[in-house]
Amino acid sequence: MPAAELDRTDLLLLAELQRGGRQTNAELAERVHLSPSACLRRVQRLERDGVIAGYRAEVDPERLGLGLQAFVRVQLSRHDAEAVAAFAGFVNDWEEVVACHALTGDMDYLLHVVVQDLEHFSRFLLDRLLNQAGVADVNSSFVLRTVKAFRGLPLGR
Repeated sequence: MPAAELDRTDLLLLAELQRGGRQTNAELAERVHLSPSACLRRVQRLERDGVIAGYRAEVDPERLGLGLQAFVRVQLSRHDAEAVAAFAGFVNDWEEVVACHALTGDMDYLLHVVVQDLEHFSRFLLDRLLNQAGVADVNSSFVLRTVKAFRGLPLGR
């Protein structure tokens, strides 16, 4: 899919929405120096064109009792379309996996896993991930501290 044609005002709108998605249209319009109606039309166009893919709340995992995060690199034993589709299906069903990326290099996937504690992680690893046919190897790294969390995409074009 080609990149969307965005002007300076579109980028300002996106930056503001990434910073604070709950602001009213009037507040957003004031911040980007547009009338409310022009602002709303632009935001609706960005939504319609798929540039704005959705809205969600940023939730603190520790406040939910999810105190352990890990990055798990996974290598599959087979790489045919059926094995890859089966693995993707399993990953999409596991709520502990909050992100999954296909990689180049010696490992095939990188999973971002969020769980309550080490016991929960152990159950996830042993009962789910390693139990899946086609998983040849896993390598886990635990998050000690987050230095920089995702706060939006870079828009400085």
